[in-house]
Amino acid sequence: MPFLGQDWRSPGWRWVKTEDGWKRCEPFSPALEDGSNQLNDISHTVIIAGDDENEEVYGTEDCEFAAKKRKKDHFRNKTDSQCFYREKWIYVHKESTRERHGYCTLGEAFNRLDFSSAIQDIRRFNYVVKLLQLIAKSQLTSLSGAAQKNYFNILDKIVQKVMEDQYNPRLIKDLLQDLSSTLCILIRGVGKSVLVGNINIWICRLETILLWQQQLKNLQMNKQVNNGLTLSDLPLHMLNNILYRFSDGWDIITLGQVTPTLYMLSEDRQLWKKLCQYHFAEKQFCRHLIPSEKGHIDWKLMYFALQKYYPIKEQYGDTLHFCRHCSILFWKDTGHPCTASDPNTCLMPVSPQHFIDLFKF
Repeated sequence: MPFLGQDWRSPGWRWVKTEDGWKRCEPFSPALEDGSNQLNDISHTVIIAGDDENEEVYGTEDCEFAAKKRKKDHFRNKTDSQCFYREKWIYVHKESTRERHGYCTLGEAFNRLDFSSAIQDIRRFNYVVKLLQLIAKSQLTSLSGAAQKNYFNILDKIVQKVMEDQYNPRLIKDLLQDLSSTLCILIRGVGKSVLVGNINIWICRLETILLWQQQLKNLQMNKQVNNGLTLSDLPLHMLNNILYRFSDGWDIITLGQVTPTLYMLSEDRQLWKKLCQYHFAEKQFCRHLIPSEKGHIDWKLMYFALQKYYPIKEQYGDTLHFCRHCSILFWKDTGHPCTASDPNTCLMPVSPQHFIDLFKF
């Protein structure tokens, strides 16, 4: 068999169809590009002086090998560097075929789908945070070293965004609490054999998480000065409509703490009954009935009691999508190279838990 490249068993190059024809698509990394530019300036022959002042001359082949090694070391030493891809989608395959060698892992998908940019979109922010929380609970040890580095880089950006914008700090506190609990168990109970990397790195990461938790605990919400129309100026029926559009009980409680009027509206039994009916089935109500002192059902307590036993419905402004025809995972606004006659009929929204399940073998 003729020699076709460094590894003839590899799946080959990725090609993208453009107006000018098919073009080869390669992974893009600013760190690697800068490193390659610097390495290209090195001459083909390198002279190194030894201890005895005898000069050793290395030829072109040795120089190319050294350049590749420096390029790899430069990428590894850049802890904040992250590999970006022009393609914002990934083909999900769970086994090797003649056309594709290997399989897709959770860490590979996590690196390829550009979650770092997704957190800047308010529609995707809660989705990404929930996904990070699920990974922290059960899939942290399945991530590769590069994916773990990417995970904590994204987490750092999320914390900084919350500190600046003060957007949904409660969600991030829950994520950090689950992550710190998981790391404590892995470091103390199981040991370094389960975690990828040096144990001291994980201890340092745990200290960083504790620092983030302290920063969020001391976070002071800035009082906005606005001389125009405020929430308190709205009529009661409009305030009631706003409360009825919430799907999270904690959001209702938080809004009820703003003014006495909102607190009164947030304690409405009918509001909490609708919330229970939205998230849970009627059969589930019968198993956990909580009557109040007056003999009525306390729907507010019912909601939080049922939440401990059954999952609630999740709502996100935007999610990842999976194409059943192409077996490709992607963000809907970026699209993917679909070959189906009607691509919209093949799309399926992917919840955070479904994303995790796609990569379980």
